[in-house]
Amino acid sequence: MSAQTPAKQESKATVNLSKVDQAAILLMSMGESSAAEVLKHMGPKEVQRLGTAMASLTNVQQYEVEVVLNNFMDEVRTQTGLGMGADGYIRNMLVSALGEDKAHGLIDRILLGGNTTGLDTLKWMEPRSVADIIRNEHPQIQAIVLAYLDADQSAEVLQFFPEKVRLDVMLRVAALDTVQPSALQELNDILEKQFSGNAGSQTKDIGGYKTAAEIINNLDSGVSGELMDSIREVDEDLSIQIQDLMFVFENLKDVDDRGIQVLLREVSSDVLILALKGADDVLQEKIFANMSKRAAELLRDDLEAKGPVKISEVENAQKEILTIARRLADAGEINLGGGGEEMI
Repeated sequence: MSAQTPAKQESKATVNLSKVDQAAILLMSMGESSAAEVLKHMGPKEVQRLGTAMASLTNVQQYEVEVVLNNFMDEVRTQTGLGMGADGYIRNMLVSALGEDKAHGLIDRILLGGNTTGLDTLKWMEPRSVADIIRNEHPQIQAIVLAYLDADQSAEVLQFFPEKVRLDVMLRVAALDTVQPSALQELNDILEKQFSGNAGSQTKDIGGYKTAAEIINNLDSGVSGELMDSIREVDEDLSIQIQDLMFVFENLKDVDDRGIQVLLREVSSDVLILALKGADDVLQEKIFANMSKRAAELLRDDLEAKGPVKISEVENAQKEILTIARRLADAGEINLGGGGEEMI
């Protein structure tokens, strides 16, 4: 077999390496001390994700390293000088390295710097630690915290609570609308023993049906099913309102072809393969139909060749795709159809 040309090699690296893998290669190329300095500015979840990627990298080719470094240098060259427009530089660098969805929460945390409030500081912590901190607080305080955090982190925190507590807290999250400054100040005062910060002077729009739906969407399927059943027993109308705002992986069948094509451009092949391992034939065929014939054939082959995978891995891949789908829907680029928010 003839050797690949440099152009073909570069194309292959660009297609086959995920954003996280590229970030891992970049960090490993920087040396231990420089990489450590970069990781100091990341949250625990991002560090874990990158660490896992670095540990799993094997047989990285020299041309792949060169492509990653060249891509990074190209990004740097397009940025403004050091010390000027730094926020924009940080945003673009992290989006390029981690992808828009993974970088979004991290960007806010880095740009907030040391001026975070007690609530913002919780976003840096492991879900179990957050659960331990708020475990003995009033359920209304717990609801405000969960409504304030990112939905995926809130879902992880919620899983450390007993089933009855989950139900009570989620009913309260769904009932939240705005939070008065005094309530936020009280919450920050409660956290002041461990964190510092001041509450804002304006009301904060958090909670509600949509927030509850997003948190439940991020729970493991078994836990989310039990929780929805419990909510339905307490308040059937509320369960319907939450269910209408939930968008699960199977709902991708309701997205039109153009929307599927837009979505597929944002999803890596590795994530798509894992996600489709848990999809039915109808959804799989919809995905295949919105790819080129050659790409569909390759995806079918990869699916058949993929051995058994953990349910948790499939669910995580599906959640990643759903996160991208919701972001595209919020930007007006796709219509989620039968599920999710109504588009206008």
